This record gives sequence, structure tokens and C-alpha cells, in this order.
Amino acid sequence: MAKRFFLIVLDSFGVGELPDAYLWHDEGSDTLGAIRKHPNFNCPNLKKLGLFNIAGVGGGVSAPAASYARMAEKSMGKDTTIGHWEIAGIVSPDPLPTYPEGFPPEVIAEFEQKTGRKVLCNKPYSGTEVIKDYGKEHVRTGALIVYTSADSVFQIAAHEDVVPVEELYKYCEIAREMLVGKHGVGRVIARPFTGEYPFTRTANRHDFSLKPPAETMIDLLKKGGYDTLSVGKIYDIFAGCGISESHRTTSNAHGMQVTKELQARDFNGLCFVNLVDFDMKYGHRNDVAGYAAAATEFDEFLGGFLPAMGKEDVLLITADHGCDPSTPSTDHSREYTPMLICGDGVKRGVDLGTRASFSDISATVLEYFGVAQENTSGESFWKAVKK
Repeated sequence: MAKRFFLIVLDSFGVGELPDAYLWHDEGSDTLGAIRKHPNFNCPNLKKLGLFNIAGVGGGVSAPAASYARMAEKSMGKDTTIGHWEIAGIVSPDPLPTYPEGFPPEVIAEFEQKTGRKVLCNKPYSGTEVIKDYGKEHVRTGALIVYTSADSVFQIAAHEDVVPVEELYKYCEIAREMLVGKHGVGRVIARPFTGEYPFTRTANRHDFSLKPPAETMIDLLKKGGYDTLSVGKIYDIFAGCGISESHRTTSNAHGMQVTKELQARDFNGLCFVNLVDFDMKYGHRNDVAGYAAAATEFDEFLGGFLPAMGKEDVLLITADHGCDPSTPSTDHSREYTPMLICGDGVKRGVDLGTRASFSDISATVLEYFGVAQENTSGESFWKAVKK
């Protein structure tokens, strides 16, 4: 019989500050705490599974339908790339480079020379504000808007009528080839926009990620003969490594729709899902109401997904970092993440406490499929939750 493991990452759904949050100036951050009291938040399915039974969260139920844990990040970072790599079995002892003062002149000069276009901005910036402040000059001159954030990213914004999307992607590929070694940022991101001032970002965002420095859970599963399906930006985060089938998405709603369609299909392996709107549309924009509504939308999806799970299916819900929408910062926050695991073959209500690393998820997935960990990190909790 086919074995299927659905691993869903709610991008930035943190559950409270890590002990070392002060190193990132993230003291007091609590993404779930920021949204749970908002009237838009209505998550009965997550509550039944045991979301509020997780250590430090509070308000749990007496008999959770899932087993649960609080996950600590062992890697030195709080960005999407490092968080997902750790979930997949790679712990990063060194943070990826960030550029709070913008990129060095030599990097910008090389990029301008290789693309044949000048650069505007070169500062940390909000993605929506940068096109307001530099969009008109870009349209007038054709110069590319290059900006960064607190994350390890090199972002390029361009109007689709000035720089066609495929051309923008080529410029991103040029940047990706350049940015290795000491300037090896986690992601180069295409940020196309359209319309008249103040302009609108389109759904044609595309991430060009640094390749993982070693094999991950995904590579090992594929080598073991299992299907490795990705939904959302998982393919981009892992630079395609180990992915046998990719499904790009335009929103949380689209990602959940694709995941439901894959649930109705026969496959034997891992379905790895990222729902990015929590982070991109709500966390980074300090939109508590929108974040709470997105959580409710996901909970409604669970209402249809859980009853349709097969007898061998396992569902694991987690996150990659925090992005508290209620703090003055619009950046990611260094937080614990939730872990809920359920299925017919999974015990209910096992409290796995606080786990030392996101990579315990990788080890658990591999043990479920009977695939050796090899050089990946993590301590499996599969035996503790298996019926």
C-alpha cells in the first residue's frame, strides 16, 4: 500500500520567542499570540488537533486529536531558507549574509555591467514601499530596483511593461550566479509589478535560491524511490534539489487547492507544502487582521482535508520561523514553531515537549518511510507517536 506524508509549512507561524531572541532584537515576539484574540481568528480544527496544548501557548483541549511539540530552531538564523533547510535535515551553524547598509559597490557594479542596466535604491526596504518610492524613476529610466531586507535576500523589482517577466528572471539568474561565497545570499527574488502609480505587485514573484550545502531529507527520499512532490515555493527554496514533481502556486488558497487535489491522487512519498501568504501578505505588512483570517482559512481547509486522509497517510503541520504582525518590526522573528502530527497510524495526545531542532521533523519523516538518515541531522520522534 502507498505511504503518503503531507508536510505543510505555515510560513512564519511562530508560537513565541526563543530564548536567544534578544540576539535578533525579537524579544516578546509571538505570532500566534498576536492573532489568536482577533475576531477574524476562528480555528476549531487546529484547537482540536492540539495547537493550544503546545508548551507555552495555553488554552488547550483535554484530548488532542494529534500529537504535538514546540520546535526550537538550532540554526543561526530566522529566514525562510535556513528554516526549511533545518526542517529537511540541515542545521546551519553560520547565518547567511545580510546587508543592512545595502550591497557593496563592487557587487552592484558587477551586476550593472552584466545586465547592462543601472541600479536604483540598494537599501533594505519594504517591497510595497520601494515601488512607490522608486517605481516612477524605474519606469522613466529602465534602471532596476534592487533592495534587500533583514533576511538574506537580493530582490529585484521591475515593471512588467518595462522589463518583461522572463527578462527579469534572466537578471535574477545573473545575480544568482554572482552571489556565492561570502556574498552567497539565501535567495535572489524577482519582484515584478504593474499598473500605474502607486503600482501593484503581481503574482509572478520567483525565488532563485542558494543550493543546499548537503543532501536533505528530500534527496534521500527520492534516492530511496519515493515520490517527492512540492507545493508553493518549496521547489525554489531547495533550488529544485530532490524534487520529483513541482506545483507552483499564487496564494494560500491556491496552495490548499493543489494540496487537496494531490490528496485525491495516488502517489507514494512526501508532499511538501509551503503556504507563503501568512508571511508575505500579512506578517511582513503588520496585518494582524489578515493573518488571523488566513489562519481561519487554513483551518477551514483542514475541515475537508482531515476526513479525506487515507489509512496510511500522515499529516504534519509546522512553520519555518515567526513574523509577529503586531510588533513595530516588519521582519521575521526568532520564535519557536508548532508541530502537530496526526493520522490513523499516529497516537493522539502525545506531548513531545520542546524539541531541540526543526530537523527532528526530517528524521521522523525518514524513519516513517524506512529511509536511512545518512548525514542529515535530527532525532526522530516517530516511535513515540506510532500506534
